[in-house]
Amino acid sequence: MTDLRQIVQEIRKEVTLSRGSAMDFKAEQFDQELLEQIEAICFAKEATRGLSVSEIKTVVDTVFNQMRRHDVIEPLIRDPEVTEIMINGPHKVFIERHGTVEKTDIAFDSKERLEDLIQSIVARVNRSVNEADPVVDARLEDGSRVNIVLPPIALNGPLVTIRKFPDKPMRMDDLIRFKSITPEVAHFLEKLVVAKYNIFICGGTGSGKTSFLNALSSLIPKDERIITIEDSAELQLSTIENLARLETRNANTEGRGEIRMKALIKTALRMRPERIIVGEVRGEEALDMLQAMNTGHDGSMSTGHANSTADMLSRLETMVLMAAPLPLEAIRKQIASALDIMIFLSRMRDHSRRTLEITEVLGYQDGEILLNPLYVFEEEGEDATGRVLGSLKRVNGLVKKAKARQRGIDID
Repeated sequence: MTDLRQIVQEIRKEVTLSRGSAMDFKAEQFDQELLEQIEAICFAKEATRGLSVSEIKTVVDTVFNQMRRHDVIEPLIRDPEVTEIMINGPHKVFIERHGTVEKTDIAFDSKERLEDLIQSIVARVNRSVNEADPVVDARLEDGSRVNIVLPPIALNGPLVTIRKFPDKPMRMDDLIRFKSITPEVAHFLEKLVVAKYNIFICGGTGSGKTSFLNALSSLIPKDERIITIEDSAELQLSTIENLARLETRNANTEGRGEIRMKALIKTALRMRPERIIVGEVRGEEALDMLQAMNTGHDGSMSTGHANSTADMLSRLETMVLMAAPLPLEAIRKQIASALDIMIFLSRMRDHSRRTLEITEVLGYQDGEILLNPLYVFEEEGEDATGRVLGSLKRVNGLVKKAKARQRGIDID
């Protein structure tokens, strides 16, 4: 039986030797030229004479993917049904498909091949990762989020986690179709966005925070100037023309040049933003985000990790304390003044992503932040396939209507 792996290695080596440094592998215009050369070498080799058409195509695609794409995981990246790719060392690759995690039969030829892929990914976004600095966040060309952890931190080999996003940005119609929200809620949220209420989206890992933020952002009027600030650029705001996108930068090998989210938020305030969208707050930048919301940048949005709305408020308090040792009362007043609406998302036991709560932040009183639940998810059992049934139900009406009245919007 012909060893396709050996043929792939031989062809790749021959192509690399023939090209040397004459080809810029970052330039897209060379893709077709490289592909034609791989095909020519493949057909010219004696070892490929007995291969079938499908086997030859496999060899050509494999060599091309190794040199220009993402090696053996390229088919997974192109598969629209795959939402997450988890690489636990060179020989164990898992995926999430339709909310279920499964192991694949895909494996890298060696640890070195996986390491080459990792360096290619981080180099394309001007980042670096090595044993001295073994953890990095990056992104693929299509905006997919990438987290990388190298040995010695990773004990079972290089770890790569890729969170994929839909080819088309999420819209409110999509959230309705996926039963995350109801048409009534979508209409209500549209009024809140247009009226420039400050909105904070929270939830656990994989609950759909970024997708929901994309959907909300699509409701922003087209003539506004928006500044987005992210660790790794993921937001897809294709409907906004006056859009300025900012991304953090890691320190170089000498420990210099780091630009953190906190600095970008301060910079954004000097760029005449009408709204500021912070992809995710994780630390001391929370204070700057809250201050931005409190200083005339209504309609701003952000996301954060939490297990409930109340938990998110506690986490925000902790994040602000990381930035400045302020009295707890002052922090809570700042949070209550900055945020108008909090949306809590979660993954249900059937792996579906649902909106469980939409809550109004009323203000601060007697040492506590007052909340007013507007919509709460009511479960109604399961269908024959195990899918959770239920929807958001109106609980209370909106109390803070000043922003809506100011912009002539009937929020009721």
